[in-house]
Amino acid sequence: MAPVRYLLVLPGVVMVAFAAVQYNDPDALVWIAIYLVPAAWAFAAAFRPAQVCSLAGERLLWASVAIGAALTVFYWPTMPNFWVKDVWWVEETAREGMGMMIAFAVLLAVLATTLLRKRAA
Repeated sequence: MAPVRYLLVLPGVVMVAFAAVQYNDPDALVWIAIYLVPAAWAFAAAFRPAQVCSLAGERLLWASVAIGAALTVFYWPTMPNFWVKDVWWVEETAREGMGMMIAFAVLLAVLATTLLRKRAA
């Protein structure tokens, strides 16, 4: 397995783990979907790079990144110091916001990998 695959599989596995722990959340289905979309892109980029680099794949990836950016803005925590454990341990909105930031970072990593692969081809 190429090193790039490892770099894409790892965040994909993390996103699947994030989705798995949503079982007791009141809005679990929303967050499972939010986490599984970047996971699917990471696995697709790792194991099916030609499909992701295709015109349709790239357009869908850009759409996913745009939606991820909008959701990151929407879920951005409004409380001060949301990154401090004493805050996010208590505030679900801080955890959701940080989870969305991580999901968006995974989408950006997949996009960067895809663009670099296209440039190298």
